[in-house]
Amino acid sequence: MAKNKFHDGPGPSQRQLRVGELIRRSLSEVLARGDIHDPDLNRMSITVGEVRTSPDLKIATAYVLPLGGQGQDEVVQLLARNKGEIRRAIGKKLGLKFTPDLRFQLDQTFDQMDDTRRMLGQDAVRRDIDE
Repeated sequence: MAKNKFHDGPGPSQRQLRVGELIRRSLSEVLARGDIHDPDLNRMSITVGEVRTSPDLKIATAYVLPLGGQGQDEVVQLLARNKGEIRRAIGKKLGLKFTPDLRFQLDQTFDQMDDTRRMLGQDAVRRDIDE
């Protein structure tokens, strides 16, 4: 039987969710205030949609998207280039005993929502839903 990516286990623990949300808020604040010493990064407005942590809390993956969707390829490169400074800023802000290694990925949820809306707007799908 093939594994479904949504049912591989019990899901994230409360601790993972709590730490992920703390990191998300801190990362958003650090980026909004321009605390990182990179003018290319500071000129961008970046939305941090979610941060997922590994079960051992050693890796945190931040799902990001530049405001307006412009510069998607550039934003992940800029964040990766500055991840050491970002990690230090978050660790200092949160006072965590161990600050996870940061990874950055584009947040695809907005594209998925658009695809879902488009699909639900199709006449054949609306007929099926209305029945």
